[in-house]
Amino acid sequence: MTEATEIPGNASGKISGKALLLLGCPETPAQQAIALYLAHQLKTHGSDLLIIGTPSVLNLLRVSDPAKHYIGPMMVLEKCIEEIVEKRRTVDLCIVCAHNDAAIAYAATMRHLLPVSRLVVIIFGKDPGPLAAAIDFPCEKIVEKAVHNPMQLKAKVNEVFGWVASRT
Repeated sequence: MTEATEIPGNASGKISGKALLLLGCPETPAQQAIALYLAHQLKTHGSDLLIIGTPSVLNLLRVSDPAKHYIGPMMVLEKCIEEIVEKRRTVDLCIVCAHNDAAIAYAATMRHLLPVSRLVVIIFGKDPGPLAAAIDFPCEKIVEKAVHNPMQLKAKVNEVFGWVASRT
């Protein structure tokens, strides 16, 4: 299930402006893969990306990409929220990876704090349907049953952002 509207950018998938990638608890292996993929694609297509999340998820990314080929600047989630509240940070696009209720709550927080920004919530896990149904705020949803294998999730992300899918 993909509920999507147009993402700022053009037919080539170029996404300009500032973007946040919010990552929750790193329990689901698919999140790590999709996070690295999103970071690569967003940077490649012109976005100024900041990855935010818990210390655990940020450390996993640091270990996974020590030369920072894919990841770039990162910040602890609470510090970023503080900067947004204090009007020291704005973004054009916020992507939230959500596989539990806490991540949905963070997505709701971002919607409240960033009312004019594009918000895309990627809902995944063993049973993403109920989580997706719990979202009662305006956003784009990408919903896919994905725990270990991120390939269908990647295909839906490509569809929403207008990126050509790789054959690998």
